Amino acid sequence: MESARKFEALALVVVLAGGIFLSGCGMPGAPQPPSLDLPQPVANLRAERLGNQVALDWSMPRRNTDKLLLKEPVTVKLCRAEGAGCAFAGMVRLNPGTEGHFVDALPQALASGKPRALEYFVELENRRGRSAGSSNRAAVVAGAAPAPVEELTAVVRKAGVVLHWRPEPGETAPVRLRRKLLTPQPKKSKAGPLDAPAEPAQQNLLVSEGVGHGKALDKTTRFGMAYEYQAQRVARVRLDKEWLELEGALSTPVRVEVKDIFPPDAPEGLVAVAMTAEGGALTIDLNWQPNTETDLAGYVVYRREGTGEWVRISPAKPLTGLAFRDETVAAGHSYRYAVSAMDQGGHEGARSAEAEETTPEP
Repeated sequence: MESARKFEALALVVVLAGGIFLSGCGMPGAPQPPSLDLPQPVANLRAERLGNQVALDWSMPRRNTDKLLLKEPVTVKLCRAEGAGCAFAGMVRLNPGTEGHFVDALPQALASGKPRALEYFVELENRRGRSAGSSNRAAVVAGAAPAPVEELTAVVRKAGVVLHWRPEPGETAPVRLRRKLLTPQPKKSKAGPLDAPAEPAQQNLLVSEGVGHGKALDKTTRFGMAYEYQAQRVARVRLDKEWLELEGALSTPVRVEVKDIFPPDAPEGLVAVAMTAEGGALTIDLNWQPNTETDLAGYVVYRREGTGEWVRISPAKPLTGLAFRDETVAAGHSYRYAVSAMDQGGHEGARSAEAEETTPEP
């Protein structure tokens, strides 16, 4: 009897030892929880308002939140939020890794009234209707689009191109000018350090000053170039640190050729000083401040006595410096001087303020 008990105890030890051995040799561990198969949230939702519609674009994820490949089409729910809550805007089913696109037709209440922010979100759901969260925010401006700009005109002035349009009563919203360069620019193999940079083919200029009076000045034009302008009103709404814009319709285009028909400004700071050189020779030295025109060719010096006629006393070729010495003066005489500037197109500007000087008596 005693020996039977010993045999049973020995057999139990062997079985337990074998079990321990087997559990360490390839037996599966604790079971892992099943994947919820939640699609990764969209991170690049974009929104653009076009008329009374909003175009939404985004990229569909390829994997779920467990980084496993998605194998089935995903349900995409879209909503729009004005203030609290997010109203249902539409639903589509898309394959993983594709590009998403949806056009939301705005209800009349959102397509009218004052400009205000309107936010969009998309949410991806698995086949059980569960989601890992909403996408990033994509915002547009709700409300009525700004009125189109009418009666746009362009006139060339020395300071630039002056644009006029018919203002709206109480207008405060900025106006965007879309400028297109019409003149082909020559191709250069290498641009020198002093060469002016090439003009961009298209430029957008946002004008806030003078919009209530229906005018703007484009100072960035260049002589010898032709441009086309279109204008549109822009409603702007601030959302956190971001400015949202709603553009009105583009105006009828106007074209203008910027020709340099404007003479330089009159020089300033003319000073005349009588001098006596060695040997007793008399002169009157003139100095003046430089002009700032980029196409300046030089200066012309005039002289007269009393109320007589002005006579050019500088050479036929314009002076490139800022000084001139009159060596044809007589002792005891008073002379009046003036200087004008001339551009490279041969346009001469008005004469400067007079400077008078008297030579000493002999």
